[in-house]
Amino acid sequence: MERIAIVSDIHGNMTAWEAVWKDIQQRGIERTFCLGDLVGKGPQPAEAVDQIRAVCEVVVRGNWDELVAVNQEVLDFTWQSERLGADRVAYLASLPFSYELKLSGRNIRLVHASPQSVYHRVQPWDEMSKRLAMFEPPADETGSGMADVVGYGDVHNAFLQYLDGRMLFNTGSVGNPLDVPQASYCILEGEEGGDKQKPFNLQFVRVPYDIEQEVRIAQQHQVPAMDAYIRELRSGIYRGLQE
Repeated sequence: MERIAIVSDIHGNMTAWEAVWKDIQQRGIERTFCLGDLVGKGPQPAEAVDQIRAVCEVVVRGNWDELVAVNQEVLDFTWQSERLGADRVAYLASLPFSYELKLSGRNIRLVHASPQSVYHRVQPWDEMSKRLAMFEPPADETGSGMADVVGYGDVHNAFLQYLDGRMLFNTGSVGNPLDVPQASYCILEGEEGGDKQKPFNLQFVRVPYDIEQEVRIAQQHQVPAMDAYIRELRSGIYRGLQE
């Protein structure tokens, strides 16, 4: 069986990323895909980009990645872009919108937020029509029709739902979880390729990490909106800062 670690929303939190990456390696998983938001919020965006770029086979573009790449001066994205430098910013700008693969006879689509946009947010409690739209072909027109399984990040809430026989899952966040204050990622298991349905598995993993160490690093770097960032790290509760 093929095993693929699916990570998302690192947000420059290297303390959380290092704990997750250690867990992935200890499990002997050789393939890792990232669903975007490498940067934003956290104190080490350059290190996060370098690490994800080095070890992830697939990386799709997140909303923070796009905003930093186009350098919109909102929520102090300039702080991020200055620390990244031109090469890393260009890398973020080059990331694809979505990625598709086939496992155990299922068409799997991976996006950051939704097939419509990196800014189109879908929560597990949203109306059924909005959640069902997650299976539609992506806006970048690279898709091959309706997906059987859709995985995404963005909302920082790990969950799994079956909707009209299709699977929708959210990986949660590595660096800024807003459900439980532990890093979150998923593992997909199945046989690559083929149209015949075969055994398929999705596993959710929570990884505790040293939150107070990350708090100290954020304070040392004087990150923008630092109080909100630290509160979210400690509590896993969202109170108004864009994900």
